[in-house]
Amino acid sequence: MQINEQLIREIVLEVVKSYGNGSSAPAPSAPEVGGVRLEEMGAPRSGGRDEVFLALAPAFSTGQHKTITNIPHKDVLREIIAGIEEEGLKARVVKYYESSDVAYFASRAAKLCGSGIAIGVQSKGTTVIHQKDLPQLSNLELFPQAPLIDLETYRAIGKNAAEYAKGESPNPVPVKNDQMARPKYQAAAALLHIKETEYVQPDKAPVEVAVKYN
Repeated sequence: MQINEQLIREIVLEVVKSYGNGSSAPAPSAPEVGGVRLEEMGAPRSGGRDEVFLALAPAFSTGQHKTITNIPHKDVLREIIAGIEEEGLKARVVKYYESSDVAYFASRAAKLCGSGIAIGVQSKGTTVIHQKDLPQLSNLELFPQAPLIDLETYRAIGKNAAEYAKGESPNPVPVKNDQMARPKYQAAAALLHIKETEYVQPDKAPVEVAVKYN
């Protein structure tokens, strides 16, 4: 793997531009950029035990449209949802604006979901499977190194989350190991997190969304 220097340059320019315009709120982005549209449906409600909540970060498919390794968000959503549906369960997608902390909004979603299981995904790709009765900083499975998560892994994450929701005890999703991934992507990860956090709106309630592919 190699650092995407062009990506870093683009992020730096966007961050500098946003801080330089004197505005604390990011400009709205085109709703269909990136091949997917998140159609707001109102406040999320607790559902049945045959559901898994997929909790998205504030900038997901709004201010950012690809993970740190340029995987389109539409493909991330498609694979996670497919993994859930392979196990016979339904996926419900909720956008969280209160925080860019994946543990926070994944924990919130798990407490709201009827099955007690939720998957949290940051825009850069960091992912966690959470359970409603666990402390916020605990989890069922954590995937902190976004550069090492590919589409196969996202699908497996959806599948495992669905198995937890059914009361099963699946083997943890295998994760790749690359000791150089962190130093290679550290700068890009920090900049992407800054950009994510700019979309945080502490007073805005979570919204359930319908995923529409273009």
